[in-house]
Amino acid sequence: MSQRPVDDEAIQRVLDGRCWEDFCESLKQAGQVILGEGTPENAFDRAEGWRYLSRLTRGALETFLEASDTQAPEFRITVGETIKMGMDNPDNVYLSAPVNGRYEYRISGNRGSVHYLGFGSQAGNYGRTGSLDTTGYLEAKDLQIEPDGSFEIVVSTREQPGNWLPMQPETRLVQIRQTRMDHAGEVLAKVQIERTDGPGQPRPLDPARIDRMLQASASFVTGCATIFAGWARDFEAHVNELPRFDPDRAFAAGGDPNIAYYHSYWKIEPDEALVVEATPPECDYWNFQLANHWLESLDYRYFPIHTNPHLAQAEPDGTIRIVVARENPGVPNWLDTCGHTRGTMCWRWIRAVSHPQPSTRLVKLEDLRRG
Repeated sequence: MSQRPVDDEAIQRVLDGRCWEDFCESLKQAGQVILGEGTPENAFDRAEGWRYLSRLTRGALETFLEASDTQAPEFRITVGETIKMGMDNPDNVYLSAPVNGRYEYRISGNRGSVHYLGFGSQAGNYGRTGSLDTTGYLEAKDLQIEPDGSFEIVVSTREQPGNWLPMQPETRLVQIRQTRMDHAGEVLAKVQIERTDGPGQPRPLDPARIDRMLQASASFVTGCATIFAGWARDFEAHVNELPRFDPDRAFAAGGDPNIAYYHSYWKIEPDEALVVEATPPECDYWNFQLANHWLESLDYRYFPIHTNPHLAQAEPDGTIRIVVARENPGVPNWLDTCGHTRGTMCWRWIRAVSHPQPSTRLVKLEDLRRG
């Protein structure tokens, strides 16, 4: 039986090298996002932009080429300490595995003690559709879990009894969010995934698929960078304020459906500080974080760039007062801008009974030091 025409063309592109040439050309074109209208023109922020594209490329190749076999999926960290995008949460460990909505799978593992654990099935991707649509969601608190912490989840389009994560035929990804308040004290969940309705062995390398994988990787880099560059431009309309972000827009980008997001932009001179205040409502969790212009969280491995209920010191009336500044003014809840004078920021509530509006004010650092 002869190859399908589309496969014949892909194989020819592999043979003559066009698959690689087009991949490289697409990455070159992605650089226009960093140079686009309204993006920072200083060397520091622009250098972070080039690093950002390199990180997106690394993540894309891992997702679309190295770990793309939906017949033999495995969970890998796709966003983390050195691959960041879309206002990644410093408290989160993000895992994902490729799936096919026409197959069925089983997730098994142990709950651990991580504060929040959520499983989502998703369709589309930032490169192909410009969105990451949630097709099913399941939280650990809704799972049937054994006394030893073990659990199993059926992942399928057909409804199942017990622990079931729904998919749709177009589903292509299962993502897991593990949210920690105490990074050192909480034990992450252990999870694995396997196909249950057919072969579970990895397939041999298919030359035609290599062409598609490279194209998908390059498309993701451009698509992801373009989407979040648009967010940053929009955030600049309300610099140093924190309005509620459109829930539909967050959900379309793969945001957790249980989270209320407050996204914005900040600009602070070296002698200034941004004071952010809110009184947390009854909720499962909240946090506030800083990110750069490209919506990458600042380096939380070494610097205090976010806070949460475990880290923050509250005022006697329950108010959380956060101080964002280049230098530590000697007050509680200081967050380090890590040398930046501009960037993005986010406040999140998970399953909050109400959504109070955080307040912001720009002050002089010297005034904070004087009390």
